[in-house]
Amino acid sequence: MVTISRRGLLTATATLSAAGGATALGALSAAARPPLNAPPPDPEFTEVSVHDPSVIVADGRFHVFGSHLAAARSDDLLSWQGYADLVTPQNPLFEDVTVELAEAFAWAETDTLWAADVAETPDGRFRMYYCACEGSSPRSAMGTAIADRVEGPYRNEGIFLRSGMWDEPSEDGTIYDARIHPNTIDPHAFVDAEGRHRLVYGSYSGGIFLLELDPATGWPLPGQGYGTHLVGGNHARIEAPYILHSRRSGYYYLLLTFGGLDAAGGYNVRLGRSRDVAGPYLDPSGQDLREAKADPDLPLFDDASIEPYAAKLLGNHRFSAGPEEGIGAGYVSPGHVSAWRSDDERDIFLFLHSRFPGTGEMHQVRVHRMHLTADGWLVVSPHRYAGESASDARSSRLHRLDLEGDWQLVDHGRAISPEVVESRPIRLHRNGMVTGDRTGTWRLEGASRATIDLDGEVYRGVFTRGWREDTGSWALSFSVLGADGRALWGRQEM
Repeated sequence: MVTISRRGLLTATATLSAAGGATALGALSAAARPPLNAPPPDPEFTEVSVHDPSVIVADGRFHVFGSHLAAARSDDLLSWQGYADLVTPQNPLFEDVTVELAEAFAWAETDTLWAADVAETPDGRFRMYYCACEGSSPRSAMGTAIADRVEGPYRNEGIFLRSGMWDEPSEDGTIYDARIHPNTIDPHAFVDAEGRHRLVYGSYSGGIFLLELDPATGWPLPGQGYGTHLVGGNHARIEAPYILHSRRSGYYYLLLTFGGLDAAGGYNVRLGRSRDVAGPYLDPSGQDLREAKADPDLPLFDDASIEPYAAKLLGNHRFSAGPEEGIGAGYVSPGHVSAWRSDDERDIFLFLHSRFPGTGEMHQVRVHRMHLTADGWLVVSPHRYAGESASDARSSRLHRLDLEGDWQLVDHGRAISPEVVESRPIRLHRNGMVTGDRTGTWRLEGASRATIDLDGEVYRGVFTRGWREDTGSWALSFSVLGADGRALWGRQEM
């Protein structure tokens, strides 16, 4: 169980066991081994729909802001309450957003807003980074609005970045070219490890870019144009950048979403990392993500050229032996993520929206724990966060005998596709062998580290415990990542 302190930070109620060496085969009998930690109480969820949720902790609560001026709050990441939605004069985030942001709507030739991001200012106020875009072209406007409270009302500060100025000079002085210049949407404002204020943004078009900001105004420092190019180009379907730094690993992690956002679009969450906030960001196989571009000689939105880049952390999937469709069956087009970590990094949470098998375009917010692997990558827990503490999630008294048995395996693969990946049966044996649909070996190291070798490819990550929505019970699971950039999820069948 986790709680939010008055300062808005998560504090865990238990501690992780110290990592030790690999558990010896058969060292303890089933009767002699210590029992697993008692599971936390069964969760109770109150769901909310916020597309493209961007998280901020303020006033002791988690808040997410998203597209179409939607916003919601939660005390515990289980029960959500929406308090704003739709770009209308009645939306409480502005006195009248249709008047306040009229210039942005006029430039973008639209009446709506896309993914927003809110950051706390050095003087304790809140700055919203908004973006207006019609959607069928990269003609967009990005600006800021300021408020004394995270829930508003926000007052417009103006537009600081534009795109889609056809046949006219762009922000860098050259004629705008949508193949190399960005679409100015999907902002994420943050402070890097050296205390410099940054903005990462972009969607499709020329890719993802990074700017340095003036901490006083929240606007880009002069002379940067569109900033430093990090990923994408030639209209590759890459968007929704989010950068998270880990003091433990020393890496900046660039979270991205590949594909299209609707149920048939194959939205999926990807990852690269760098020692430098400005890149280059590499994937597990060492590829530079600046090279992840569509082929200009192929039709628009050439996914095949970008599929090999960036670790694919999760995408369309369904665990078999569960419901065929609906909530609890799996995810369809999960993506546009944000992240939050506690100061001690015991708690790292991934926020996303997802659709679900057989439910069309209905979407909801989901929160998952993330874990650092032994080689410094991030993996995502297979099950949504359900109130478990860090030690509950990592099953701190886990023994290899608890892990033997039948499992369902999801291989998230590399594809950008509307197809839903179905889990396949495997069995973890006490002697460290894996049989079933995939064959190889497995190993538990220390308290919860997982190493799984399948068909000659080594995957590293963690064994965890999570909440099965389909059965209403707690189950053991694993999440591992290979050097090929493929994430595997496993769930034990009881």
